Amino acid sequence: MTKELIKGNEAVVKAAILAGCRSFYGYPITPASEITEAAARYFPLAGGTFLQAESEIASINMVYGAAAAGERTMTASSGPGISLMQEGISYLAGSELPCVIVDITRGGPGLGNIAPEQSDYHQVVKGGGHGNYRTIVLAPNSVQEMCDLTFLAFDLADKYRNPAIVMTDGFIGQMMEPVEFPTTSVEAPARPWAVLGNAETRNNLITSIYMSPDELEAHQRHLEAKYARANRGEELFEAYRTDDAEVITIGYGIVSRILKTAVDQAREMGIKAGLFRPITLWPFPDRQIDIIADWTKSFMVVELSNGQMVDDVRLAVNGRRPVNFYSRGGGNVPTVDELLGQLIKVSEDSYVRENISESEELFWGV
Repeated sequence: MTKELIKGNEAVVKAAILAGCRSFYGYPITPASEITEAAARYFPLAGGTFLQAESEIASINMVYGAAAAGERTMTASSGPGISLMQEGISYLAGSELPCVIVDITRGGPGLGNIAPEQSDYHQVVKGGGHGNYRTIVLAPNSVQEMCDLTFLAFDLADKYRNPAIVMTDGFIGQMMEPVEFPTTSVEAPARPWAVLGNAETRNNLITSIYMSPDELEAHQRHLEAKYARANRGEELFEAYRTDDAEVITIGYGIVSRILKTAVDQAREMGIKAGLFRPITLWPFPDRQIDIIADWTKSFMVVELSNGQMVDDVRLAVNGRRPVNFYSRGGGNVPTVDELLGQLIKVSEDSYVRENISESEELFWGV
């Protein structure tokens, strides 16, 4: 059976195994615990390795070891656990080791709560560890995408020899939807650079330490060039009813699904609204947003945070159009009516700004 009604957290694990992943090292944390539970169930059945580490710090370093030995490997956690993994993620990126990390985001800061948020954006997308590095970040908004983007994450991790992160909110991780799984599994690609403990790989070296400033700078330039290649071709996004939109909403994860319904209802009221959904949070699809700014009148960014992705949208728009922001936090998720009300307000504000006379500009602060 390839189609299954399944929870998002469990779909990630089945997809990983079908994608050729053969080891999971992790530590349970709500709302990501089902990933560790499913990994404990399925990885041994697939002839793989499951190990519950003593902490998130231990698990990310076990991932480092498995990746260095040439395995497709993964871990999963939520905000506080991802924070503990940041040093290890920096080591993985510095050593150019591919792996997949799943972040099912919960409320914060601190222990916060176990409700859905999107407040891990800064630490995941901007690189929360030390040094000059990037992680590839994919943002599913459905259980099907939890499967599909997990496959893609492993491929991109191998292509760029870099950690790839699947980041979504607790809503997507916990919801159940039908998923169409592939009918065959994938063989992990050969990794001639890996250290296998045999004579053939004796001269392979996995390290992130370069004691000479010139050597470290050269390594950083190498990483920089790799990230530049990823940043010019791996961007993914969904554009929904944007061709003639005067107000374009921007959101990812569960927010994008609510926004899509709000956009449809706004259209029924005569408001030309659209939705732009970043699927890759890094590389961020800023050039596509810049193109859309040619014809839209304003943007409305919605996040389950105090405002993190909105900074990247404002950089992409570069002051050419107003960028409005609406947020919910603490695990609260906005309703369709709530976002429709915000859309109406932004549309009215755009109309007023478009139709004021030159003599009124000073009064309005345009």
